[in-house]
Amino acid sequence: MPTVTHDALRRIGYEFFEALGCRPADARIIQDHLVQSNLYGHDSHGIVRMEQYWRAVREDGVVDPQAAPEIVRDNPCTAVVDAHHGFGQVGAVFATKILIEKAQRNGIASVSLRNTSHIGRVGEYPHMVAQAGMIGLIFVNAGRLGFQVAPFGGIDGRLGTNPLAFAAPRRNDPPFFVDLTTSTVADGKIKIAANTGKPLPEGWIVDAEGNPSTNPSDYWDEPHGAVLPLGGPLGHKGTALSMLNEICGGGLSGQGMSQGDMRVDSNGVHITAYDIGQFVEPEFFYDEIDTLISHVKTSRPAPGVDEVLVASEPEYRAQREREQTGITIDETTWSKLCDAARDLGLDPNTWKLT
Repeated sequence: MPTVTHDALRRIGYEFFEALGCRPADARIIQDHLVQSNLYGHDSHGIVRMEQYWRAVREDGVVDPQAAPEIVRDNPCTAVVDAHHGFGQVGAVFATKILIEKAQRNGIASVSLRNTSHIGRVGEYPHMVAQAGMIGLIFVNAGRLGFQVAPFGGIDGRLGTNPLAFAAPRRNDPPFFVDLTTSTVADGKIKIAANTGKPLPEGWIVDAEGNPSTNPSDYWDEPHGAVLPLGGPLGHKGTALSMLNEICGGGLSGQGMSQGDMRVDSNGVHITAYDIGQFVEPEFFYDEIDTLISHVKTSRPAPGVDEVLVASEPEYRAQREREQTGITIDETTWSKLCDAARDLGLDPNTWKLT
C-alpha cells in the first residue's frame, strides 16, 4: 500500500482533474477537498472518490467538468444555486461563499444547491462558515435516489445516507464541527472495507433478506442489502433525522426527495449561516463554547476509555499525524486511480509520492 504525502496527493489530483477537463481553479477545489478528507481520517471521502468521479465524467456522462454554477433565485437572505451538473465541490464552495456574504450583511442567510453531483464531505462547508466567524448548518440528501438505507423497522433501502453537519467558531482554536451521516455509516466506509478485504462491524448493514451481515459484498452486490439507520435500537431517531434532510436538503433545493429513482446523480443541499455578532456579543459566545467543551471533557472516562473527546478533536489529531507520516492508500483504490489516470493519458509511474 503506497503512502503519499498530502502535498504530493494534491499535485497528483490537480494534474488528474485538469486532464479530466476541469479548469485549474476547479481542479484545486476538488482535490484540496479530497485530500483534506484523508487528512481528517475520513478516507471514505478522500481520494477513493477520484476513480468514481472519473467514471461519472468519462463512462456515465453525468458530470460536466466545465460546468459553472449559477444563481437561479436571489433574495436578500436566500439564494438557489444550480451547478448545471458540474462537480459538487465546485458548486458547494460557490454556494457557501454566497451564503457567507449574505449572512454577514443580514445576520442570517440560507442557500440551496441543486444539480451538483456528489459534494463530498459535507462538514467542509459549515467549516468554511465557521472560519468566517459564524455558525454553519447543512442538510444534504441524494435527490430522488434513496436506496441505500433501510428505515427503522424495515429491511429495504428507502433513504440515502443523508449527512448533516454544523460548525461553530472558537476564539483561539480551530472551529468546533460535527459531520455525521443519519445512517449507521457512510457507504464509502463500506467501500473501503471491501477494498481492503476486511469485515464490517456488526450492526452496520443487513443483506437483501434483512439478515445482519458483516460482509461488504452483501451491500454492494446484487441483490443489494441496506445500511441501517443511525441509532441501533433507537434507529427511529436516525430515520427521523434522515427524513429531515430529505425535506430540507431535497425539498428546499428543488432536487427532490427520495423515491428510489436510480437515474438521479446529484445531492440536494441546503445550508444556513448565523452571524453570531448579530445575536449576542461574540466574546460571550466564545467564552461559553470554550467553557462547554471544557465542562464536557471533565467527565470521568468510562472503563476502557483513555480520554473523553468531543467532535472534531479526532479529525484535528488525525490531520496533525498524517501531515507528518503521510496518507496510506489501499492497493485497490491506488490501482483504480492509476487505471483512470492512464485513460486520461497520464503516466502514474512519473508521480512523485513525497
